[in-house]
Amino acid sequence: MTVTANVPGHDMSLPPEPGLTPDDILARAEAIAPTLTARQAETEQRTFYAPDTHEAFRAAGFYRILVPRRYGGYEFGVGTFMRVVMALSRGCPSTGWMYCLGAAHAHAVATLFGERVQREVFADGDFICPATVAPSGTAERADDGQWVLNGVWNYCSGSPYATHFVGHTLIPGGPGADPRPMMFIAPSSEFRRLDDWGRQLGLRGSGSHSIAIENGRIPGHWTLPMHMSEVDVLNGTPGLALHGNPMYGGGPLSFMVLEDAALAIGMAQGALDAYEELLRTKRTMFPPIAVRSEDPDFQFWYGEAAGLIASAEAAFLNAIRQWDEAAAAGPGQFTPERELRIITICREAVKQSWRAVESHLFPTAGSSAVKEGERMERVWRDLSMQHSHAGIAVFLSAIANREYTKSRFPVVQ
Repeated sequence: MTVTANVPGHDMSLPPEPGLTPDDILARAEAIAPTLTARQAETEQRTFYAPDTHEAFRAAGFYRILVPRRYGGYEFGVGTFMRVVMALSRGCPSTGWMYCLGAAHAHAVATLFGERVQREVFADGDFICPATVAPSGTAERADDGQWVLNGVWNYCSGSPYATHFVGHTLIPGGPGADPRPMMFIAPSSEFRRLDDWGRQLGLRGSGSHSIAIENGRIPGHWTLPMHMSEVDVLNGTPGLALHGNPMYGGGPLSFMVLEDAALAIGMAQGALDAYEELLRTKRTMFPPIAVRSEDPDFQFWYGEAAGLIASAEAAFLNAIRQWDEAAAAGPGQFTPERELRIITICREAVKQSWRAVESHLFPTAGSSAVKEGERMERVWRDLSMQHSHAGIAVFLSAIANREYTKSRFPVVQ
């Protein structure tokens, strides 16, 4: 395996547009988002967003939002990234999902790995890296210190344009010991994407294909002897020490759950947009016949959904503020209890977004609005699919509750 070197002649401390601001990049996302809506059908058929969309995202700087500035990134922060995710998901849930889960893991890498690894993996500036938390495959240590990986890792959202992949596997734990997890980074030269996505209920265009590695060779320093869910940032992180930015000292687990909330809220906002169009263009079925926007029942349903989505967004933005404050407080302050509290807020934001669509918008939109391929039908499928995700169905629904309560009531020895 050849480790990518810095691009000759390019100062990696400078991003392509040094004067770009968070407001600029968010404005770009909000301008691009409406163009994604009309392309949802082709995105689902292709199973990932189009090459020209990928190039538009690259030119807009979306793949550099979380990359450290010293490696050509913008280092704009959690809030900027999550707002971009919401905007893109509002236009097309599949596109927002694929972008989010491809670009988000720059944060985990910049937080958990040391300077040598970051210099190598961020060498090209643009960083697209799907990740999975389910251990799979096998790993054997070679004589030269590299790891040789074999196996298939499923649900790798963002894989079509990936530059890297973060995965987990199990390695021997020593004589008489259970196997232990190992997290690794693999460059695109060491894996291939399988053509196994697109037949699911929803998120058919999210590029969540499986990744196969066959005798892939990974440098030993591109691995960590842990599972991402086990990360403890109480004593600081390599990324915080390297970059001095509190963003790289916050919890990667709660960061991933912030992603879930951003995606759910963005999808629900898209459903509300579709419902608003129905209110402007459709008429009631029963007398008094009127435009739906003038009917008290439709006014009520719209208001109920709008209130739920606005409340979810407000709670989510507060969760981001709490995340930033915990990270800024420094080592020792981003406790498991604070992280789990943020996670429970995100859980409620996801639940309220789903309730707005499932209980108010979808059932009152009318049968013509929920035919296959209609925007409302697609958002309902995509949100349903999100609820089958292990992070939502298992972790947010049960484990996070228990762990938060346990953090509040520690066992007295």
